Amino acid sequence: MHTPTAPPPPYPYYDNRGFQGDHSHLYVNRAPYNGNQVPYNGNQAPYNVYTSAPPPNHRVSPVQHYLPNVSPHQSVPANQHVKTLGWFSAGRKRLVCICTTICILLVLALIVAVLCWYFVTTSCEKKCGTSKQCVKASQWCDGTPECPNGEDESYCARLYGEKFILQAYSPTKSAWMNVCFDDWNNNYGIQTCQSIGYKRSSYNNTYLENVTSDLKGFVSINTSASFDKLHTSVRSRDYCPSGKVISLRCINCGTSSRNKVNRIVGGTLAQNGDWPWQVSLQIGRSHVCGGSIITPDWILTAAHCVEGGYANPNQWNVYAGSTIRSSGSISLVQRVISHPNYNKETKDNDIALMKLKTSLAFSSTIKPVCLPNAAMPWSDTQSCWISGWGYTTQGGTTSSNLMAANVPLIDSKTCNKPSVYNGAISSAMICAGYLSGGTDTCQGDSGGPLVTRTNSLWWLVGDTSWGTGCANVNKPGVYANVTVFLDWIYLQMQTYS
Repeated sequence: MHTPTAPPPPYPYYDNRGFQGDHSHLYVNRAPYNGNQVPYNGNQAPYNVYTSAPPPNHRVSPVQHYLPNVSPHQSVPANQHVKTLGWFSAGRKRLVCICTTICILLVLALIVAVLCWYFVTTSCEKKCGTSKQCVKASQWCDGTPECPNGEDESYCARLYGEKFILQAYSPTKSAWMNVCFDDWNNNYGIQTCQSIGYKRSSYNNTYLENVTSDLKGFVSINTSASFDKLHTSVRSRDYCPSGKVISLRCINCGTSSRNKVNRIVGGTLAQNGDWPWQVSLQIGRSHVCGGSIITPDWILTAAHCVEGGYANPNQWNVYAGSTIRSSGSISLVQRVISHPNYNKETKDNDIALMKLKTSLAFSSTIKPVCLPNAAMPWSDTQSCWISGWGYTTQGGTTSSNLMAANVPLIDSKTCNKPSVYNGAISSAMICAGYLSGGTDTCQGDSGGPLVTRTNSLWWLVGDTSWGTGCANVNKPGVYANVTVFLDWIYLQMQTYS
């Protein structure tokens, strides 16, 4: 395990040598060439896309290159008296300056007051998602689309926490409300899962959970009206008479034959069924990136794996169900969708989806990983696992067999320290690994899963995005924070179901 290296055309090139498409047999790694440097020879330190420094030997001259064209100074002869304009005496000038200053300060104070009033009365209660447009909480799920892409009317039912508690958004209360078991039936669960973005065929079951102190606000099905969408078919309640709330499983996810989660240093060979959601994304039987199965029809990967010419779905093959890199079930890709706010320079919002042409047939070696629900309890040192066919050492070669390693999460404050990534970690990123180095993802692992085991299930915490080198000191792996993108993921699943 370690980070994808920058390949020359026709393979995708990424500014960060840490995580890129893997074609080690076709090219030699190299850093971006700016015309002033020696081409990368394979022995240099990894190129850091975030380092910003002036070119070597560059000096700024203390002398201006161009001097302003000034007219000769016009002096007044000593014997000539200069007439003074009485009205513009020194005292009057001082008075004008004072009055002008006061007026400017009054105008500025008025502007500040207006801005304060504006932001207080029109505060951004909820963001639309990809557009970042703000809407009031009372406008969310009110039946009228306010967001450019309609997210405010598309994400009105959600699953909460590790127990998949079903919640409906109430525009009147501007809050998420827990759905009581009272007056519920299984058909409502099937319809709700479809509205979230899952296929009817993937529906698992409805379970019941006891009402606990952390669950506030309830709704139940309104039996006096026909069931449409969940949030329009419920009524508010102060409590659940049954004492039970709905736990909705839209898909049977997160199960693995791997039950041991002991800590290891470095990578170890994976066994069939250990990581059944792991796939190899290939072009012409050449491994480029990893990915994760989230439904029978959808693969989650990194946006930098499919940028530029690699956004064409027809060139991709998805290999699933085997720990051997180019074996197993092969699927074709119908659609490639990158996050619209992906930044190829900073790798912010580095997430993409692939819609398959035909649904995967699930088995003991082909299964989906669970998408994280709202408010999942990840800790700063959460134990996670990475997996992939990437380089086993920095500058080495890819592995023919799937490798896996145990790494802890690292909080963003630590990861943003000057000695680590110096502020480059956004809220859409999450760090994992060891500051001491030694264990990491590497070239060829891009897009692959960062998972953790909670409540006996495996959850997708992130997808492999970037890093400086592989397993270097103070340079842990950086992953797209999947929890941040739940609304966007479900919106794509709804739109292209």
